Amino acid sequence: MARLLAVVEGGERSTLAVLAVETLRKAAARRDQPVALELRGAPGANPLPEDAIRDAGAVLLVGAGDLGAGRFGALRKAHAAIEEVLTDVDGVLDRALADTAAAPAGLAASANPKKIVAVTSCPTGIAHTFMAAEGLQAAAEALGHAIRVETQGSVGARDTLTEAEIANADLVLIAADTGVDRARFAGKRVYAATTKAAIRDGKGLIATALAEAKVQPAEGAEAGSAPARPEAAERQAGAYKHLMTGVSFMLPFVVAGGLLIALAFAVGGIDAMAPGNAGTLGYALGQIGAKGAFALIVPALAGYIAYSIADRPGIAPGMIGGMLAANLQAGFLGGIAAGFIAGYTARFLNRYIRLPRTLEGLKPVLILPLLATTITGLLMIYVVGVPVAAALAALTGWLKGMQGASALVLGLVLGGMMAIDMGGPINKAAYASAAALLSSGVDAPMAAVMLGGMTPPLGLALATRLFPGRFTAPEREAGGAAAVLGAAFITEGAIPFAAADPLRVIPALVAGSSVAGALALTLGVTLKVPHGGLFILPIPNAVTHLGAAILALTAGTVITALMIGVLKKGRIGPLHEGGVE
Repeated sequence: MARLLAVVEGGERSTLAVLAVETLRKAAARRDQPVALELRGAPGANPLPEDAIRDAGAVLLVGAGDLGAGRFGALRKAHAAIEEVLTDVDGVLDRALADTAAAPAGLAASANPKKIVAVTSCPTGIAHTFMAAEGLQAAAEALGHAIRVETQGSVGARDTLTEAEIANADLVLIAADTGVDRARFAGKRVYAATTKAAIRDGKGLIATALAEAKVQPAEGAEAGSAPARPEAAERQAGAYKHLMTGVSFMLPFVVAGGLLIALAFAVGGIDAMAPGNAGTLGYALGQIGAKGAFALIVPALAGYIAYSIADRPGIAPGMIGGMLAANLQAGFLGGIAAGFIAGYTARFLNRYIRLPRTLEGLKPVLILPLLATTITGLLMIYVVGVPVAAALAALTGWLKGMQGASALVLGLVLGGMMAIDMGGPINKAAYASAAALLSSGVDAPMAAVMLGGMTPPLGLALATRLFPGRFTAPEREAGGAAAVLGAAFITEGAIPFAAADPLRVIPALVAGSSVAGALALTLGVTLKVPHGGLFILPIPNAVTHLGAAILALTAGTVITALMIGVLKKGRIGPLHEGGVE
């Protein structure tokens, strides 16, 4: 029997990658299939030996990024996403061991293969970014196209596209829920869509992009009046995409500022930031967090909302409008308003101001920043600032005074929103609202959101232990990874389970998360940091009422697991085989 090679790319998803390697190893052992495994870009990475490559009959490439496919020459290749391995390892192996490398049934490889470059990005840059990349990679392979994907994740761009690759590409495909700088794609056919489109139907997205892509105009050219996105993608973007771009750039300021303030109190006590403690370490940490990072939250939010709308000409007026919003006590609501005002103003001016070609260079550095900033600033001071500040003050007062039934209802809603689409628009809307409220000193909603977002993968991990007969063998093996992801507040760890059985899994997830969120707000839990999961709990003052937070999380996790056990009636298959009884 010919040996099968399997290469799994870890990168920022190292936990899932390690689990995928073990899943492949166990599945191959059950089949008595010789296999050589390589884990790339993760702890424990191990290159394939050359003799294993020489003796192999096929290679399975799992994940996105640089998998070193060139070293395998004419070996038969199959592609799969990490989620596919974790949810249907036998199907993945069947495809990899098939006698031909033909495309899946019903899909013919293109007779005219294209060179495609792609960029994927999501607001938090953790899960959907890489799921979209894997979806596009697998789809392009099935359709016979060559593709290179750049992921713009939480720690910056990986597998960055080179100038030569962009120049040689027939199509630029952007699958992003945040703004992506398109200046380097000037003159190329560009099509933009959401990460969800790439994850759900990568083949359909590529086919649509090849048919509908439009040439990206050069920055500052007269053609700049044409839409920067194809019409279909423009309709999909809208206010949500612009808002999520602002939130994604705002988050590092919130995280750094919140943790530094918590550390200031831990080092210097409750009065660490009092003027009398100037010169102490606690005072210095508080100044960095409160006067530095937190002071930039609203300007960053506004600036990058405007950037998403108008590209670089929107950044300066957006950030200045955001600073005015902060000074006017309009907070994040004023920042959102400033971002949209600045973005659409800059885009309007860029579209309709016409200059001689010799003066065109003045537009992005002088004319657009000056006019857009003036218009945005005057509107913020004379029209928007005061009423928005009043609205924010009323909202802040209500949230800080919440108790009893109102806290219970808000917690139920926020917790449920985190679980209903696990990283989708509803989840991101709840998260963005709670993160933005931190800048106004309202930290209770963040507790409901984080605990509600941790509950789905933790509950599923517990369910795989309490009710192993309700899950397939790969799902049971994925339970460990789900626990790690849940502990790190990565709700997307529940997606493989929900995708396999949505009608029974999702209601259980929503119920558990709603309970966790409701208990958090009812018991007075607050959270000063918008990410980190269980790993921030040991930090002094990051969480208030720590015991109540642990109780809420435990209750939500247990309820999720028990409901899954009830709703997923009947055994899926033998505990060690994953077949159907």
